Amino acid sequence: MTLIEHLEELRRRLIIVLVTVLGGAGLCLFFAGTILDILRAPLPEAYSTIYFTNPADAFSAQLKIAGFGGIALAMPMILFQVWRFVTPGLLANERRFVWPVMLGAVLLFATGIAVGYVVIPYALAFLLGFARPGLEPLLTIDGYIGFVTTMLLGFGVILEFPIVLIGLARVGVLSYARLAASRRWAVLVIVLLAIVLTPGGDPISPLILSSVMYLLFEGSLLVIRASRR
Repeated sequence: MTLIEHLEELRRRLIIVLVTVLGGAGLCLFFAGTILDILRAPLPEAYSTIYFTNPADAFSAQLKIAGFGGIALAMPMILFQVWRFVTPGLLANERRFVWPVMLGAVLLFATGIAVGYVVIPYALAFLLGFARPGLEPLLTIDGYIGFVTTMLLGFGVILEFPIVLIGLARVGVLSYARLAASRRWAVLVIVLLAIVLTPGGDPISPLILSSVMYLLFEGSLLVIRASRR
């Protein structure tokens, strides 16, 4: 392809991704009330009521939920379009390798959202625990939905790191021997990342995230070792 043809192909892929995200967002907007109830479930009972101070806040919160759901539902299509865009530059054996990677990426993204949902109650309990007499939290729908959706999407993206490790090993930047020899440093980096990336500051959230990340790191080593053979 010429440069212009590449740009046209990229535009076509982006349009497909945009339409898919909008379609998923439209579907999630229809079920926004149910999704909101699911997102409110981790709240402590004492703070189960969420307020809004602007007449448009409740509607904008549902739009945020729709946008979050649209991205989550469109993730398989997003990855598929990325694969279709890079396929012409891959060899036959590399194309066979991409499908398992794509499937793994979708599963890891879903796992990240699930882990984030499990962590939310601990983060909320820790943060709301700073309430004092005369210092009472007033949770607004806009702030709460923004906090929760950012956390879920963040966890989904964070847990994609095994795909990066496997891809770097596939192109020869990393190796099984190097990663295995650096296991202690990897554990330290994982723990530090878990502490920095969990917004609650409580000890339980980093423990859950770092445990899942370490298991995924060990799983990545097994995949890299098997693919090398």
